[in-house]
Order: sequence, then structure tokens, then C-alpha cells
Amino acid sequence: MSIKIRYFASLKDAVGRSEDILEYSPGLNAQQLWQVSNPNTQLPDNILVAINMDYVPLSTLVEDGDEVAFFPPVTGG
Repeated sequence: MSIKIRYFASLKDAVGRSEDILEYSPGLNAQQLWQVSNPNTQLPDNILVAINMDYVPLSTLVEDGDEVAFFPPVTGG
């Protein structure tokens, strides 16, 4: 199967697309998934990641069929 990766806000602009579909590779965590899908774009600091709509640490392993979303840090005022 595959993993769906979604990029939001400024990250979408940084990578030049809103989503990717990657073939599942066992043993990848969310941070490694970013590196595989964006080899020429460094993962920004303070990034937020959600797997299947739940916020998780970047060290969380990705499973077959997951949807992984990357968000820039949220600020408000």
C-alpha cells in the first residue's frame, strides 16, 4: 500500500505541492518520511506532525495506509 503525506500553509509553499503519495517502507518515522519525500528541503524547526489526525512526535513510526500531515508552528496573538 502507500502513505499519504499532506503539507499545510508555508510548508506547502516550501515544498511546492500540497501532498505526496509514497510507497510504504517499514521502519520509517515521521521525520525520516519528510527526508525521503523532500530530500532537497530541510525539515523546519518546531514543525508539527499529525498521523491520522492525531498530533505525534516526529519519532513516531509510520504504518501502511497512514495519512501524515506536516504543519508549520502555530502562532497567535
